[in-house]
Amino acid sequence: MDLAKIEKILKKEPDEAAEELLKEVEKVYGEVPYILNFMRNSPELLVSRIIYEDAIVRESKRFDAKTIELISIGVAAALRCEHCLKLHIRVARRLGVTKEEIFETILIAGSLSNAAVLAEGTRAMDAEKLGLKDEIGRAHV
Repeated sequence: MDLAKIEKILKKEPDEAAEELLKEVEKVYGEVPYILNFMRNSPELLVSRIIYEDAIVRESKRFDAKTIELISIGVAAALRCEHCLKLHIRVARRLGVTKEEIFETILIAGSLSNAAVLAEGTRAMDAEKLGLKDEIGRAHV
């Protein structure tokens, strides 16, 4: 959404601005995400959230819409946000992303999530001087 359109929307009453922005979100996603529907009763928060997300995600000049959705799928999977994950899978499918691309994205997210658990756990052990030793006495940390 361009700045002129945002300025025009912001001149409206909060309830009206929120409804107009929700229509814009629906055009992009093909639906309105749950959290935005939930925030409908707090138009000041809703408007600022949508404008913030728009500035970061939808105005990206370096990534196309499919790539943004694949990133969103990976992050949602890693964070275990089931609702976000399902929404972004639906949006990605509408954009023509294949099942295989989605699965590979989830595999990458899983691999990184696993590495994060291992790195955090072993660093905590190391910080507490709980180094692991194999049968010949070499430390593994």
